[in-house]
Amino acid sequence: MHFKFLKEDFSSSLVVFLVALPLCLGVGQASTDVEGINGIPISGLLAGVIGGILVGFLSGSRIGVSGPAAGLITIIITALITLKSYEGFLVAIIFAGILQIIAGFFKLGILANYFPSSVIKGMLAAIGITLILKEIPHAVGYDKDFFGDESFFQMDGENTFSELFRALDALHAGAIVLCILSMVILIVFDKPVVKKIKLFKILPGALFVVAIGIGLNLIFPLINPEMEITGKHLVQIPVASTFEEFKSMLYFPDFSFLSNPQIYIVGATIALVASLETLLSVEATDKLDPEKHHTPKNQELKAQGVGNIVSGFLGGLPITQVIVRSSANVNAGAKTKLSSVIHGLWLALAILVIPGVLNLIPLSVLAAILILVGYKLAKIELFRSQWKLGYEQFVPFMSTIVGVLFTDLLKGIAIGMVISIFYILRKNYRNNYQLQQPANEDKNAIQIVLSEEVSFLNKGSILETLTAIPNGSHVTIDGSKSREIDFDVLEVIQEFKQFTAPERNINLITINIPQVTLTGGH
Repeated sequence: MHFKFLKEDFSSSLVVFLVALPLCLGVGQASTDVEGINGIPISGLLAGVIGGILVGFLSGSRIGVSGPAAGLITIIITALITLKSYEGFLVAIIFAGILQIIAGFFKLGILANYFPSSVIKGMLAAIGITLILKEIPHAVGYDKDFFGDESFFQMDGENTFSELFRALDALHAGAIVLCILSMVILIVFDKPVVKKIKLFKILPGALFVVAIGIGLNLIFPLINPEMEITGKHLVQIPVASTFEEFKSMLYFPDFSFLSNPQIYIVGATIALVASLETLLSVEATDKLDPEKHHTPKNQELKAQGVGNIVSGFLGGLPITQVIVRSSANVNAGAKTKLSSVIHGLWLALAILVIPGVLNLIPLSVLAAILILVGYKLAKIELFRSQWKLGYEQFVPFMSTIVGVLFTDLLKGIAIGMVISIFYILRKNYRNNYQLQQPANEDKNAIQIVLSEEVSFLNKGSILETLTAIPNGSHVTIDGSKSREIDFDVLEVIQEFKQFTAPERNINLITINIPQVTLTGGH
C-alpha cells in the first residue's frame, strides 16, 4: 500500500464512508431486533471499521471494500434465534473466519472463476435497481425498513414494492426537498467541468450534500417547523459520554458455547455464504475496475477470515466484501486500497469522536447518495450491451435481475446460474460434432467429425444423430480432431457399429475412435 494517490483515495474514502455509514447502521439495527437477544447497537459499525481497516490492509483487492453485508441478515437472525445468545453467536463468527482462512489455503477461491459474466453483470444491475427501489421510501421520509435491506420480503412485513405504496401515505416535505436537492447537487458535481475545480477533487460532492442537508434541516424550524426532520429520520449512532458507557456497548465471545454443536453449524453456514458473497463481489468489482485489476481470490478469503475472527472477538457482525460500497469506491475515483482503509478510520471516528455531529444527518440525504450509486450500477447502457450479445447472454442476465429483485442476492444468483448452465449445456449439446456430406460422394455418404472435447453431455445428441441416419448409408465417424472422447460416447458409437449398423445395412467406418468393451448383456 502506497500514498502516491493519497488525494484521490482520501476523496473517495469520504464517499464510501457516507455510503457505508447508513448501511452499517441498518444491518446492525436489524441484528438487534431479535426478540430476547441483547445485540450491540454499534455491531454493524464495528464490522465496518474492521472490514475497512484490517481487511482493507490484508486484501489484494485494489478497490474492493468490506463490511457487514445485508445479505447475511437472514442467517444472522436465524443464528441468534437458534443460539439464544449474542456472545455465542460471536464464537460462531470466529469459527467461520477460521474456516475461511482454511479455504484460502486450500485455494477454494478458484470457484470465483466459474461465475458466468452474464450472471455477474445481472447481479450488478439487480443490486442497482434494488438500491433505487429500497431507498425511495427513505428519500421521502418513510423509514420503517432498515437501510441496506436487499431481500424482497422485508422485516417490517412489507416487500420491495408494497413499501413504495406505504411510503406514499407518509410523505415528509422536508425529506423530499433535501433528497431532490441532494440529487441535483450530486449530478452537477459529477459533471467534468465541476470535477476540474481543485477543491472538488479533494472534497467530494457527497460531503457537500451532507453538510447542506444538515444546515438546511437546522434552518427548517425557522421557516416551517413541519419540514424539520427529527428522530428516527436522522442517523442514530449510540453516543457514549464516558469510556465506561462505551465499554457497556460492547459484547465479547463466550467460549463456553464451544460445547454446543450448533455453533459449528452456524459458523460453517456463515463461512459458506460470506465466502460466496465475497467471491461474487470480487468478480463484480474487478469488472467495474477501469484498470481491470484481478484480485487474488485466495488471498481475499484469508483476509476475510482474519477480519471475521477479529470482528467476532470485538463484538462485530460477519464481514464480506460488499458490492455497493465497492462500486461507490470505483465511481468516486479510488486508486488503491488506501481508500478502503481510510473509510474504516472515518467509521471509527464516527463511533468514538463525532457521533453527535453525524446524528444530525437526515436519512433522506444519504438515500439520495445511494440512489445515484444504484443508477450507476444499472445504467441503460448495460442492458443494451447485454442485448447485443444475444439471447444466450441476455436471458441469464435478465433472469438474475428478476431473481434478485423477487428473492434475495444469493437466490437470484442461483437462478441466474441455473439458466446460464442450461444455455451452456444446450450449446455444448449442439456443437459437439459436425455433420457433413463429403465432396464428390453419393448422397448416401455421411461424415460425422467429432469436436475437440466430447463429454457425456454430448451422448444424447450423438445418439439422436446416429438413430436418424437413413438405412443403407455410408457413414464415417472421424475422431481425429478430438483430444478426449468420453466413455459414454464411445460406448454409443461401439454399440451402433457392432449391432445397429449391420441390422440397418449401414456401412460404418471409424477413424481414430478407440474401441471399448461393451458390457450389460451384449
